[in-house]
Amino acid sequence: MTHTLIRKSVRRAGVVLMLAAGLGACTMTTGNAPSEGIGYRQARLAEMSAMQAWRDCRDEAMALDREATASGDGARYLASARAFERCETDLGPEARHLATAERMRAYATAIQNHLKGGDVGAAREGLGRFTQTFSGQDLYLSDGASFVETVALLVGETDRQSIGEFSTANVPAPLKSELRRVRYWERN
Repeated sequence: MTHTLIRKSVRRAGVVLMLAAGLGACTMTTGNAPSEGIGYRQARLAEMSAMQAWRDCRDEAMALDREATASGDGARYLASARAFERCETDLGPEARHLATAERMRAYATAIQNHLKGGDVGAAREGLGRFTQTFSGQDLYLSDGASFVETVALLVGETDRQSIGEFSTANVPAPLKSELRRVRYWERN
């Protein structure tokens, strides 16, 4: 009987020593990780909050866009464009690298709405901010045409007098045809 008591005591002591060593090793290897983990979580929470605020703003701007489309009113298109731009402006630096494609589509809608509302100057400025913010990136229209090149042509950033420009520009064929027609009637 004493032999079994000694064996149980040794096992208990062994288990306690293994737990203590295991817990001690965990504490020693983590170092400052608990504070880094909290900082990471706080940064991640700030990113998620900023993106949620941006998405809420975008949804409001989309509602204005739907109203403008239904009414065809230029003033509503301009209000929608300003709302989309405000969403991007209000986005904090903690979320500037998130949801790039989503943000590009929203900003492209703002530029289009400036054009639909008749404010070509604001569309030109918006295109400049778009290319600066999303440097080297582009959206493609359903027919494969480049959004940036198409808008650049529409707002006068591209020289319309160059015949070769229409041939090499990645813009929709109906737009090329219309610009050629306009140029023909300006000359004749």
